[in-house]
Amino acid sequence: MGRIIRTDSSNTDFRALVALLDEDLALRDGEDNAFYAQFNGIAVLKHCVVYYENGIALGCGALKRFDANSMEVKGMFVNPEVRGKGIASLLLVALENWAKELGYEQCVLETGLRQPEAIALYKKNKYNIIPNYPPYEGVANSVCFRKVL
Repeated sequence: MGRIIRTDSSNTDFRALVALLDEDLALRDGEDNAFYAQFNGIAVLKHCVVYYENGIALGCGALKRFDANSMEVKGMFVNPEVRGKGIASLLLVALENWAKELGYEQCVLETGLRQPEAIALYKKNKYNIIPNYPPYEGVANSVCFRKVL
């Protein structure tokens, strides 16, 4: 089994995986991608995780402060060649544990209707759909979730 490290967004493996995520989202979201891209910057994320197997970075995720009680899950990605092995759930649990250690009570996140794998992942991990929060209010493709930790 692999290992998960804690890092920040300066990590080159994290940045490389997010670049793959961005490519995937651009394909899925088409002309909507520019709207989402403005909220997915990674320049200053302090709470990032990277999953490694045999020294190869295969997945990532991050947390960003949302409000006094909540962290927002960002940048979740697993290399398509190794999906379906539970890596995304391991990353999500690692992020939730980190959020708890930092004193946060819940995690929120936004994903899109064109990411059915992501929706399934969050539902499987006991995230509940909530009304879209800013800046996703009224965005038909967005689905927002929350999980009390």
